[in-house]
Parts: sequence; C-alpha cells; structure tokens
Amino acid sequence: MEKDLWPRITVVTNRKLSVRPFLEQIESLCKKRPERILLREKDLEQEAYTRLAGKVKEICDRYQVPFYCHTYREAAVKTEAAGLHLPLPVLRSTGTEDLGKIAVGCSVHSVQEAEEAAALGADYLIAGHIYATECKKDLPPRGVKFLKEVCQAVSLPVYAIGGIRLDQVQIEKTLAVGAMGVCIMSEAMTCEP
Repeated sequence: MEKDLWPRITVVTNRKLSVRPFLEQIESLCKKRPERILLREKDLEQEAYTRLAGKVKEICDRYQVPFYCHTYREAAVKTEAAGLHLPLPVLRSTGTEDLGKIAVGCSVHSVQEAEEAAALGADYLIAGHIYATECKKDLPPRGVKFLKEVCQAVSLPVYAIGGIRLDQVQIEKTLAVGAMGVCIMSEAMTCEP
C-alpha cells in the first residue's frame, strides 16, 4: 500500500489461514504496526486459547501493538489484554463489569444492534460484513451505506469488517464514510513480511 494504513488496521487472526507458522506471522504483522491484534481463534477451548493468548500477547508487547482477546474474558484478564471483543449475545449476558480498564468491543450487524451495544457499555464496534467475503458466502454484503448509517447512529469508534483487503483505495473508501478503521483477516494471515 502506498500510504501507510497499517495504523488503521485491526488484524483479526485465523491461524488456519496463516501462510507460515502462526506466531511467526503474528510477529511479521506486528512489525507493520497495526492498530491492534485481535486473537479470534473461536475453535479453541478456553485453556488452549489462554495459552495461545499469552504467546501472542508477548509478541505484541515486544512491538508495542495492543493485544485484544475474543470472547474469553478470563484470558483477557489473565494476559492483561488491552481489550476484549464480544459477540452481542455474550455482551448482553455478561456485561462489562469486572473488566477494569480492558476496552470492550462488540460485533454488530444492524443500526439497532449498534445502539444496543453502545447502551450496554461497549467502547467500540465492529460492523459488518461490508464487502463480499468467503467467510459469509451465503449472505449478501451490507455495503458502505450500512457502515455509514452505523457510524452516524453511535458516538463510538466503528471498525468495518468483511471482505476488506490490503487495498488502499478500498480501505480509504471505507474510512471515508466514518469508520475509525478496518478489520482484515484473510489477507493479513497470508501477507508476506
């Protein structure tokens, strides 16, 4: 990318897509200085996730890249993660208590969900999916118009997810409607150093 947009990119992990050993890919990505690394890895049980979170957090700390956990609040607390990302049903059932200074994010798929997540105490939102993606082949993308509506409906930072590539024009178009940043999984897991 011509312009350095890495500081606006949240890397969402998927170790199954990684082109090299996962921790090596995390280190390579940390060298690019993304806004954060969000350890998704939803297939792992809590204990295995927490072990992996500790290793990823160590790499993130070396490069001063904020580390966020996904779903597992115990892992976020234990690793002293900067943030914890929660699906809306989990945020509804657990709230944000007992997390101290850990930032809480939430995935949303409508303006109504965005408003609900904000009311429940989320610090930021990830809205999607914006563009067509292999992860959601059966669902049409919501597009940048939807993203703009979410950004206008809440005062929280909103990050776009879904089909976003390491493409300057696409990222700038997404940011232009009000998103604070973008989330990239597939291309982040397959990009070269």
